[in-house]
Amino acid sequence: MATLLKKMWESVAPRSHPLARRPSGDKSLSSSSPSSSITMSFGPFFDQVPADILIQIVKLLTPKDAVKLSAVCRAWLSLVSDNCLWIHFLQNYQQDPLDSIIFAELKLRSGYPLQASPIPMADLSFMRIYGQRQLIPGSVIIDGGSGYCKYGWSKYPRPSGQSATFLEFGNIESPMYSRLRHFFATMYSRMRVRPSNHPIVLSIPICHYDDTESAKASRRQLKEAIHTVLFDMNVPAVCAINQAALALYAARQTSGILVNIGFQVTSVVPILHGKVMRKVGVEVMGLGALKLTGFLRQLMQQNNIKFESLYTVRTLKENLCYVAADYNAELAKDTQASLWIPAEGWFTLSKERFQTGEILFQPRMAGVRAMGLHHAVALCMDHCHAAELTADNTWFKTVVLSGGTACLPGLAERLENELHELLSPSLSNGVRVIPPPFGADTAWFGAKFISNLSTFLPSWCITKKQFRRKSKVNLVW
Repeated sequence: MATLLKKMWESVAPRSHPLARRPSGDKSLSSSSPSSSITMSFGPFFDQVPADILIQIVKLLTPKDAVKLSAVCRAWLSLVSDNCLWIHFLQNYQQDPLDSIIFAELKLRSGYPLQASPIPMADLSFMRIYGQRQLIPGSVIIDGGSGYCKYGWSKYPRPSGQSATFLEFGNIESPMYSRLRHFFATMYSRMRVRPSNHPIVLSIPICHYDDTESAKASRRQLKEAIHTVLFDMNVPAVCAINQAALALYAARQTSGILVNIGFQVTSVVPILHGKVMRKVGVEVMGLGALKLTGFLRQLMQQNNIKFESLYTVRTLKENLCYVAADYNAELAKDTQASLWIPAEGWFTLSKERFQTGEILFQPRMAGVRAMGLHHAVALCMDHCHAAELTADNTWFKTVVLSGGTACLPGLAERLENELHELLSPSLSNGVRVIPPPFGADTAWFGAKFISNLSTFLPSWCITKKQFRRKSKVNLVW
């Protein structure tokens, strides 16, 4: 590497002019103006090398060495500034998937509220984006789920731990400020970091989504309590975003319907350009992961399958259960499967495997008086269609699933099929259902993509000074 850089420096050092006329027919990189008769020289060692070959050579360097080349001369600056080169570096030197990086930089870089039209890729310098992403400080990410909260570092490939969600942390009779203070102090202690050293990205659980005055007051109270606690702990910058939007971003979408199967309830949330459409309405089913686990326990007890704890039942649900494409047809099949659980031995399930997930579509099987998941999503789509919020009346036809229970095999396909049968042909055309792209950690990864954005701090964060002025605090939720 040192030899290559030395040759490049030496190749341009004797020349008094940075631009020189290139031989006709030379296929190496020319100036940005296609009509120009003046081409840029890379020096005697490289002038006869085609530009596409030079690009392949530069790809063998590290990004840091590639930046050094840009200082050699204008020809190398033009070559090294190529977006394709830096997209290659983003793919190979950044932890986030390349398609997620490009999605975030194109559609999320402006901050909230999101722009309806993303920035064209040709207008961006990925060389500059790469450099800005390298300078972004590591952030603490806390995904405050409805059952469990995941926490970790933005620079790490996945969450490093989990705990009880902050909405249920500590003594529920204590004031909200005290509970939140205890919760965040515990999180920072577990991560072994000072609050004042890093920004924080916090996902807010899906709650209080009605458009009523009382729901607005509850959201405002929770919002102010969170920011007050964190700034009292000297956190330098806070980014608090609702969990539904983050899960949607993780699926590389900014508009659609987010279906979150939470710990106790399932929420169907319409989102347009990152904003929850509360006026359209959020459908809530009184059926969540806990109910599915309890129903599987009930089935196991009915069939005299003995187990030690609810943890065993949950493990069986996560590893053996699935959603049938056709429930009645599945009843006639042999669906027996077994799982070994340490300290307890082998467990064998049969029809229980698909009967557990079936209550999402037939809640009355579990004694729950609620509409099925497909009916709730279809109702939400009807409301979105009738609202006519935008000229593009297809924004709600992408459904993204989130939550651990949403990872049940076959759920996305079954829901999509049910929607096509339930909706009118004009409304069902183009409907698709996306399974959780990062499993149970989908919202956490949405926060990770935000925290690694090249424009993260100025576009998405709020400081104590801004919070006191109330200038940005109402934007993100």
